[in-house]
Amino acid sequence: MLSQLNKILTTIDDLVWGLPLIILILAVGIFLTVRLKGLQIRRLPQAIKNTLASNSTSESGEVSGFAALCTALSATIGTGNIVGVATAIVSGGPGALFWMWIAALVGTATKYAECLLAVKYRTTNKDGHITGGPFAYIEHGMGKNFKWLAKIFAFFGVGVGLLGIGTFTQINGITGAVNNFFDKNNEWTIALFGKSYSWTVIIAGIILTVCVALVILGGLKRISAVAEVVVPFMAVTYVLAALLILVCNFRAIPAAFVEIVQSAFGLRAATGGAVGAMIVAMQKGIARGIFSNEAGLGSAPIAAAAAKAEYPAEQGLVSMLGTFIDTIIICTMTGLAIVITGAWDMGLEGVAVTTKAFELGLPVPAVVSSFILMLCLVFFAFTTILGWDYYSEKCLEYLVNDNQKIVKAYRVLYIFCVFIGPFMTVSAVWTIADIFNGLMALPNLIALVALSGVVVSESKLYFDALKKNK
Repeated sequence: MLSQLNKILTTIDDLVWGLPLIILILAVGIFLTVRLKGLQIRRLPQAIKNTLASNSTSESGEVSGFAALCTALSATIGTGNIVGVATAIVSGGPGALFWMWIAALVGTATKYAECLLAVKYRTTNKDGHITGGPFAYIEHGMGKNFKWLAKIFAFFGVGVGLLGIGTFTQINGITGAVNNFFDKNNEWTIALFGKSYSWTVIIAGIILTVCVALVILGGLKRISAVAEVVVPFMAVTYVLAALLILVCNFRAIPAAFVEIVQSAFGLRAATGGAVGAMIVAMQKGIARGIFSNEAGLGSAPIAAAAAKAEYPAEQGLVSMLGTFIDTIIICTMTGLAIVITGAWDMGLEGVAVTTKAFELGLPVPAVVSSFILMLCLVFFAFTTILGWDYYSEKCLEYLVNDNQKIVKAYRVLYIFCVFIGPFMTVSAVWTIADIFNGLMALPNLIALVALSGVVVSESKLYFDALKKNK
């Protein structure tokens, strides 16, 4: 019975995350890029300036634009940047990294548009806190007749947070990484629920649950405060480690870029297999790029809605940097390290690929490089748990008409899911979460196309104001 259920869910998952959704997300990104005249490239300096300033005089909003960006990044920078990139390159070849860049390029326009709309159509609740995101701009932007579509998005958002991406998959990633480093051979074990677990899994799970509870029970401002400190720290630590690999192997970088481009277009494939190799590289790279930076899925706008911004486009620019940081910087660092060291072609899978790249590329003992990667994985997954709690809470608020009693009960349930995460082994849970994550995108993409005219007019309003001030 369970195997039959898994088979059905896997079929649905393959359908949801198949070529149609990937093409749709990419098409919307291209559409917005054209309508905004390549804004993500032309206005990148202004986006960086806004992010560094992050001192909007706007009285509306709960947190700074930078804090909102960090909250969004806390959810997007996760195990996908370490494990996802490795998986894409192993299955699609080095060319998958090129197609990740393409997904990020058009995805930046998508992220800009959805975060602009989140600020434009956000609402303030009775107690003064702000709610916004795709459910808000679908209802208030497209009209009350589309409230059903907004409810569908919110329902899937709660499911994604509670059932997997926010809880089970992340806590499993953390305890797995800790166990792999401290007790690889499972020498210290304890029997629980009819199975044997390493003490490192139990201890790591308890510590993480306590840390998550301390942050989550404090609400958005505490989540943002933690994200503002942890996200830059973890991103910089990881980037510096990856950068050290590139510096130590700088002579191999030009050849790696050549290999990436050739692989992207199937030029390294055997005669007659070029088109097939290119399609596989494209599919794996774009899918992983979208999954990593979440552009078009509708998650980041929920965090952006709480930002202090005088103009919606102001926060749109700050938020679009999230895609740039996530994919262009962090995923690229991971990908280059994997290609340069040749770790992708050693018969390894998942995190073992990146671990091998770090061991081969860093001029330190293997145990040190493994510890650095483990630490990054722990922080990446921890902040993803926090970010997805916030996203799913906001979706729930919308569904239950801001009933805070239900929201507070949900927080406790969320923490409980984190606690039991290390003991969850049913693959169906992960598949359901994956399906929900893909289905979140559909209502959001419909809204982005329908409200693209609003995005263009709000952008013009902001840039005209900037010209006047100059």
